[in-house]
Amino acid sequence: MNNIFITGIGTGVGKTVASACVTEALGAQYWKPVQAGLQDATDTQTVRALLSEPANVKEELYRLRMPASPHLAARTEGLTIYEDRIIEHAKQLQQADKPLVIEGAGGLMVPLSGQYFTLDLIKALGAKVIIVAQNYLGSINHSLLTAMALRNADVPVLGWIFNGDHHTNEDDIISWSRYHRITRIPRARKLNHDFVAVQAELMRPALQQLLSAV
Repeated sequence: MNNIFITGIGTGVGKTVASACVTEALGAQYWKPVQAGLQDATDTQTVRALLSEPANVKEELYRLRMPASPHLAARTEGLTIYEDRIIEHAKQLQQADKPLVIEGAGGLMVPLSGQYFTLDLIKALGAKVIIVAQNYLGSINHSLLTAMALRNADVPVLGWIFNGDHHTNEDDIISWSRYHRITRIPRARKLNHDFVAVQAELMRPALQQLLSAV
C-alpha cells in the first residue's frame, strides 16, 4: 500500500497543518482513522477546508467525543478500536494513482487499545513516516526518542517537517537523527488554502525526491 503516515513528537505540534500541506503537495488523499475530541472542528474538517480538492479528504473511522488518548476515550464511551478494521479500511481507500496520507493521534506511543500503539499501526500499514516537530523546552528529547523508536522498529522515515520559527535545535535534530529535513512550515498569519498551497509548492520537490528514494 502507498501509505504516508504523519506522526508528531507530541500533541499540538502542527500535524494537521503539515498533513494538509503534504496532501496538497502530492495530490494525495487524507485520512485520520481515529478522532478523539469533537468539541471544536475536527482535524478532518480543518484539512477539508484547506485543500484545493476537498473530495480527497476521507471520513474518520472512529469519532470519539472525549479529547483524550484514543484508548481512554473509547473505553469511556463503551467502544473498542479494532486495529484490523483500520487496516482493512486503509486498503479500501487506497488508489493506485495517489498516496494515502494518514494522520495519527499524538505521537508514536499513543495507545489505540490496551496493547496496541500507534507505532504498531504504522508497521501494520507498511507506511512511510513523516515526523512533525516544533521547538519547545524538551523537544530535542521528544524528537530523538521518536526517531530512535522508528529506527529500532525498522520503519522507513521520509524525514522531518518543522513547524514555526527556525531554531538551531532543528539543525541539531537533523544531524543527530540522520533523517532528512523536508521543510519548515512558518507561522501562518492567516491559515487558509492559499497558505497551504504555497507551502505545498515549496515542499513538493523534496517530497517527490525522498519518495522515489525509499
